[in-house]
Amino acid sequence: MAYAVETRDLTRVFAGKKRRFRRKRAASEGDEQLGPVTALDRVSIQIREGELFGLLGPNGAGKTTLIKILATLLLPTSGQAFVAGHDVTKDPFPIRQRINMVSGGETSGYGLLTTRENVWMFSQFYGVPSKVAKQRIDELMHVFGLWDKRDAKVRLISSGQRQKMNMIRGFVTDPDILFLDEPTLGLDVNAARTVRDYVMNWVGRERGKTVLLTTHYMAEADEMCDRIAIIDKGKILACDTPEALKRMIHTQTTFRLEVDPLRDTSTFQGMDGVVNFSLKDDASKNRTELTFILEDEAPVAEILSAITAQGAKVHALRKTEPTLEDVFISMVGRGFE
Repeated sequence: MAYAVETRDLTRVFAGKKRRFRRKRAASEGDEQLGPVTALDRVSIQIREGELFGLLGPNGAGKTTLIKILATLLLPTSGQAFVAGHDVTKDPFPIRQRINMVSGGETSGYGLLTTRENVWMFSQFYGVPSKVAKQRIDELMHVFGLWDKRDAKVRLISSGQRQKMNMIRGFVTDPDILFLDEPTLGLDVNAARTVRDYVMNWVGRERGKTVLLTTHYMAEADEMCDRIAIIDKGKILACDTPEALKRMIHTQTTFRLEVDPLRDTSTFQGMDGVVNFSLKDDASKNRTELTFILEDEAPVAEILSAITAQGAKVHALRKTEPTLEDVFISMVGRGFE
């Protein structure tokens, strides 16, 4: 089978570098050698043509590095990567004609140009006929709610509006394969919904269009993606449909507790029956949310005792169905925040 994207044992190692430091007991300075960092560790994935494929992982997991290699912006250290049937190392130019890439939170465009002028200029780099480009730009500006800012200078619009412009830039070239690296970062709820709906509809209605999406947002990946790969520390931990991933821990039990801030959570790590747990602090409420992945319900009483022993109050406790975040916590022991 020919894949839109395929990697085989793809590895990327960033060389170490020196960091200057000052010794505590002397005025002289020295160098500290930082060792090499393995951003991708023998990653093998296959993305089918027409698929909306998700890549989930925390910061530093290797998501952006993978996209940069596939977009021919970065060379791998070893292994192979193919996009639209072409080797990213040996044959990058045909790939660049068929792809586009949008990253969330990126600063792009020329401040002296309007949003419309910026997108049109970008379309010309790709050789889109001017008349076709202008028609697409107008349609997309209506879709993404940027029509009233079409003549506004980029330097004068908000970060969310710039991200909408970036999304328009991604679609104006009508790519076969689109790489979206956290595209809803910085967008409000309504704008993020518009982006999700448009991407899903675009893949659904346009034959052969493929999207690789990276995101921190579990609900976003669950809603949008046909299949999802979970990556951490450069390794693919699992790859399947959202439902199949959640079934992986269906035999386990997920409990969520809302409690007062705790002084110590190390006691949970050694408890019998606790597969893993994570916590999130909510400073606005002065509360902590604990998520436990348990073999069964037996450890709940011990967990509650450990919390109350610290003088903390349990404000809420609920048992929930497994989520994608629970899958990740079960595997690596922390959430995506």
